[in-house]
Amino acid sequence: MQYRTVPKNGDRLSALGFGAMRLPTRRGKIDEERATRQIRGAIDRGVNYVDTAVPYHGGESERFLGRALGDGYRERVKIATKLPPFAVKTREDMDRILEVQLKKLQTDRIDYYLLHSLDAKSWEQLKDLGVLEFLDSAKASGRIVNPGFSFHGDLMTFKEIIDAYDWTFCQIQYNFLDEQTQAGTEGLRYAAERQIAVMVMEPLRGGMLAANLPKEVQAIYKGSGYDRSAAAWGLRWVWNHPEVTVVLSGMNDERQIDENLATSEDALPGAMTPAEIETVAQVAAVYKRKIRVGCTGCGYCLPCPAGVNIPQCFYIYNLYSTGGNRLFTRGMYGMTLMGVMGDRADASLCRNCGRCMKACPQRIAIPEELAKVRRTLGGLRTRAIMPLARMLFRAEVTE
Repeated sequence: MQYRTVPKNGDRLSALGFGAMRLPTRRGKIDEERATRQIRGAIDRGVNYVDTAVPYHGGESERFLGRALGDGYRERVKIATKLPPFAVKTREDMDRILEVQLKKLQTDRIDYYLLHSLDAKSWEQLKDLGVLEFLDSAKASGRIVNPGFSFHGDLMTFKEIIDAYDWTFCQIQYNFLDEQTQAGTEGLRYAAERQIAVMVMEPLRGGMLAANLPKEVQAIYKGSGYDRSAAAWGLRWVWNHPEVTVVLSGMNDERQIDENLATSEDALPGAMTPAEIETVAQVAAVYKRKIRVGCTGCGYCLPCPAGVNIPQCFYIYNLYSTGGNRLFTRGMYGMTLMGVMGDRADASLCRNCGRCMKACPQRIAIPEELAKVRRTLGGLRTRAIMPLARMLFRAEVTE
């Protein structure tokens, strides 16, 4: 395993961190046996940084992690979790939430504690409520060790927050499509210049950059001369930046874990050749032409009061627009969202209440984009294949 050093405390952290937002599930809940096996297996192979948060898996991620890190695994890792601004109304709430998190995680300290998903509004809210004094107090009592924040706002706000406190680390969304988005490359370097470790989330844009590749992207990678998966390309690009300390991956499949661990071994800072960097630039250009909605599938917009599965709507819409088989993607939309395989959760249910927009870290105009999804994927062509889809599904589940 490759390790990188946190400038302010000297911690040697695994370049690959285990993100607990997209754990394997079974019947809608965390598949605890499998997820525990995955996390412990990754730790046995050198991963020593595990990231979670209050909202992940409907509030169960922290509690699960407390159990998964039993049998001595807790002392082999640094735990990162987050203070959720949406749950904070008073200064007292901060201490109350932290105490609950410590109990859920079955620990006496949070090694890396973040203010969650900051932007200009939530930063001002927390600051006015005394969050900096809370961080000082929690550090002094030993309940948190290293203070930091995760970020989904604009570059100017990012710099303001960086300069406002003695942070040990920060967490930003960064991948080869987001060099100029949110904190971006300029923010990455701004933090690193101030000796602040940078943890990277969404290195593969919620998996979008790793699967269902447009034909043009497949051709570019094939022509590079490297036998390398799309996921390996994306992760190598992020790790190529010396300013990056940890890359978080929401790994929920054993093959993903094996591949990401192997990639992390030699994806060293500055290791990519100019030709490799140009390959990624060409791939990025294709995606930027084709992607309709910049959704990462984080799920912060859920639950939708009207029942829309917003991330799945956008995932299929982007799959359709980036070159996926159009008949297949229409069928996928109908099967998974229009009542064949469960309750309806398609874009036509949207009531334009706007609640989702307040929660979206990407600042997507969700109701407006859902209207486009409905027009593109929920029309006559999709409805025409629904009887066949229902028939095939009934046959499959009765065999």
